[in-house]
Amino acid sequence: MAGILDLLNSDLGKTIISGVSGSTGTDENRTGSVLTMALPVLMKAMERNASASPEGAQGLLGAIMDKHDGSILDNLGGLFNGGVDESVKTDGDKILGHVLGAKKQGVEQVIGQKAGLDAGSVGNILKVAAPILMGVLGKQARQNNVSSTNDLGGLLGGLLGGSEAKEEQSFLEKILDADGDGSVVDDVAGMVLGGAKKKGGLGGLLGGLFGK
Repeated sequence: MAGILDLLNSDLGKTIISGVSGSTGTDENRTGSVLTMALPVLMKAMERNASASPEGAQGLLGAIMDKHDGSILDNLGGLFNGGVDESVKTDGDKILGHVLGAKKQGVEQVIGQKAGLDAGSVGNILKVAAPILMGVLGKQARQNNVSSTNDLGGLLGGLLGGSEAKEEQSFLEKILDADGDGSVVDDVAGMVLGGAKKKGGLGGLLGGLFGK
């Protein structure tokens, strides 16, 4: 299964980055940096929530089977042309609040500091990106015949790169534990800079971004 960052490097991913950039008025390169850092973090948070309780897993499964079925990806031109509808951003904000909870502000601050943007701009990007990410999950769930919470765990793990990415998983956990006071930022950057020699994969890509 292709990982979430493979998606961002695909033609679909480029359309998403360009569209999110245009709809938020943020530089395309910085938008790409934010999404490259944020999407794995959001996926990791979903994986955490789904494994923490049966209710969390069932709630996410219900969302991607029902409202977020992947159809949003079939009309990205319509989504981005003329600006993203406020209802999409409101939905995105709710998704972020549900997935990240009290960590939302800290995550936005850490990513913003590394992408050279303020936390508010990161938040605006993520509000548009969150419903698209849920659509990606919904589409993948259909393609892989996901019908149970066990299947869902496998889907999330596959999109994150599976069990081979222990170092990267630890890195994502560290961002999710950021409380926004700035103290974790140096630790996170140091971790990635230390592992940046590793080519390819989530670690290599994040290392390149955070090493700037």
